[in-house]
Amino acid sequence: MEIAKPTEADKERFRSLFAELPDADIKPMFGNLGAFVNGNMFAGLFGSTIGLRLSEADRDELMKISETLPFGPAERPMAGYVGLPIQDAPDTIRLWSARALANVSAMPPKAAKSPKPKKG
Repeated sequence: MEIAKPTEADKERFRSLFAELPDADIKPMFGNLGAFVNGNMFAGLFGSTIGLRLSEADRDELMKISETLPFGPAERPMAGYVGLPIQDAPDTIRLWSARALANVSAMPPKAAKSPKPKKG
């Protein structure tokens, strides 16, 4: 499975778009970036595609009005996410990112993982 790598310009654009959202925590993920709220990812960068975790109604609406892409590896795109090219208009990305943030903010916070027991 091939992991797409974003350019430094793509990473900077992602950071700038998501830094404006309240409660967004941007973290590196497998050479890409993710934007999280309450420990749950609401947006991610995979190569030059931004994936947004939208409600089913919002996903359907976005897919009707904009060119969307699968999000994640071609062999195994991430269910529940819809992709937009990072080069899309910033206002478009901000609008749909805010909806993704609202959708994921309604989910319960992700529980912290328990440390794995040490072997030996």
